[in-house]
Amino acid sequence: MTIDLTDEELELSAMVRDFADTVVAPQAYEADRTKTLSMDVVAQMGELGLFGLPFPEQYGGQGGDYMALGLAIEALGRVDQSIAITLEAGVSLGAMPIFRFGNDGQREELLPDLLAGRALAGFGLTEPEAGSDAGATRTTARLDGDEWVIDGSKQFITNSGTPITRFVTVTAVTGMNEGRKEISTIIVPNGTAGFTVEAPYDKVGWHASDTHPLTFDGARVPASNLVGERGTGFKNFLSILDEGRIAIAALATGAAEGCLEASIEYAKSRTVFGAALSTRQNAQFTMARMRARVHSARLAWHHAARLRDAGKPFAEAAAIAKLIAGDAAMDNARDATQIFGGNGFMNEFAVGRHYRDSKILEIGEGTTEVQLLVIARGLGLV
Repeated sequence: MTIDLTDEELELSAMVRDFADTVVAPQAYEADRTKTLSMDVVAQMGELGLFGLPFPEQYGGQGGDYMALGLAIEALGRVDQSIAITLEAGVSLGAMPIFRFGNDGQREELLPDLLAGRALAGFGLTEPEAGSDAGATRTTARLDGDEWVIDGSKQFITNSGTPITRFVTVTAVTGMNEGRKEISTIIVPNGTAGFTVEAPYDKVGWHASDTHPLTFDGARVPASNLVGERGTGFKNFLSILDEGRIAIAALATGAAEGCLEASIEYAKSRTVFGAALSTRQNAQFTMARMRARVHSARLAWHHAARLRDAGKPFAEAAAIAKLIAGDAAMDNARDATQIFGGNGFMNEFAVGRHYRDSKILEIGEGTTEVQLLVIARGLGLV
């Protein structure tokens, strides 16, 4: 299914789908089983230019837009959500804050390797006491001469501990302003004294995605590592999350489509009571609903991406897209697992992995409840 795509966008989508089917899918089960992110796959994504899709050629990007990024993420999400989120986070949370809010020196120093896939970066936002309520941030950064001294902790930080992770951009309280926390964003290079990347999580899903808690104990970085103006961190990370929700919606759409594709193939080959499962009306109706969910989710994220790329307000559309697509991924994973029966409960089948992986799509980069809050605000109800 394609929706109003240009020839270039269709070509990109087909190219990444082929890469997903021939390179990513064959390693997905073993990567999930061993909880290992394939750096070879990451390197190949870099060679294809995927990490640079929405960035200008000036920094080594492809000169594309968020629609292009979403198409790539959706194609990957069909077969391996861990690889898809590695790309999504590498772009939306790793490189985009530097591109959007960094100074010329930071862009010139950091973006070329990030956009080429030679380096990854994380975005340290969530804390044990600050998830959806990011304003409850407790990590602090104080100026001591020409250095920031950072204390605190972060959790659930993607791409923070890979062999090629170069830095994390963290939100921290840098003071008070009229009784409210002044939140700023600061680059902390990996290897900084006092900065510890803790052991990886034992997660329910996304096993091959790199995710760690972070600890800062008097970590010192140059004052020049401030990203954007002091005190603009809260506003800046909200805009980053708005964009990221489009990308997550694309990932969720891909997961929903992957479940549909697998279900169709399995139902045609599976014989039950003397006939192919695909001939049973119950199975047909189930897959018809799955198709409708994929179509609705794709319409939603395409709409949000087109608004963003046109420079129009898109926050509400992004929230709607993430809500619809997250639901579609979860519902299709459940239905696909049911169609597969006992095989759907086995991790070597992609639908079983989608069943575990998809739940986080209703949580990460803003929970379902946060999306509903954003939508309600758009209705003038909050």
